[in-house]
Amino acid sequence: MKRHIALIEDEPAIRENYRDAFERRGYRVSAYGDRHSAYSALRSGLPDLAIIDVGLGDEMDGGFDLCRDLRQLSPTLPMIFLTARDSDADSVLGLRLGADDYVTKDMSLDHLFARITALLRRADAWAQSRQQPDEVLERGRLLLNVDRMTAEWDRQPIDLTVTEFWMLHALVHHPGHVKNRTQLMEAANTVLDDNTVTSHIKRIRRKFQLIDTDFDGIHTAYGFGYRWNAHEA
Repeated sequence: MKRHIALIEDEPAIRENYRDAFERRGYRVSAYGDRHSAYSALRSGLPDLAIIDVGLGDEMDGGFDLCRDLRQLSPTLPMIFLTARDSDADSVLGLRLGADDYVTKDMSLDHLFARITALLRRADAWAQSRQQPDEVLERGRLLLNVDRMTAEWDRQPIDLTVTEFWMLHALVHHPGHVKNRTQLMEAANTVLDDNTVTSHIKRIRRKFQLIDTDFDGIHTAYGFGYRWNAHEA
């Protein structure tokens, strides 16, 4: 069965070009030109992956609103922002709202398809893991339920995206061991650039700090990567 991609892009020519490219790669594509029609269709049946432009018609940030709405429908739906807007602020906001990746339209199709394939592979692995007993990982005040992809700090839930969860899991699995950006990207089973990995780590820290202002679990090993503070284990 063909994997189903939802493409939300307001420019008709660009939308059709991407639709053709995805269909040539063997995907089934549902294309939408605005946030309202996309959400109306997708809330009754989610795709395998959604690709969303940030600006949708008259809604300059309509893609962000759609991402937020879709994330409420599913905590695991793979979502990629594909946009001409390349500011760090937009990228950080998109990832904070729950998207798995943020890429610009000047990216090559081969690179884009690599990211799509990685996210779909990760979704498949997660679905298979749900058939096994829950795996739980405890590190001091931190509790990770690997199968449910939930995290708790001092018994309080931390709302992590799928990508953030697997990066955190990679760090806490071996406390004190440095994980470089490539290793964190591989742990999340996706393809990201260095800046995006750094943005994910910063957001993970902030989410812990919302609960515990003294949180010191993730250390930066400058020039190498990141590690989980062994004292928190």
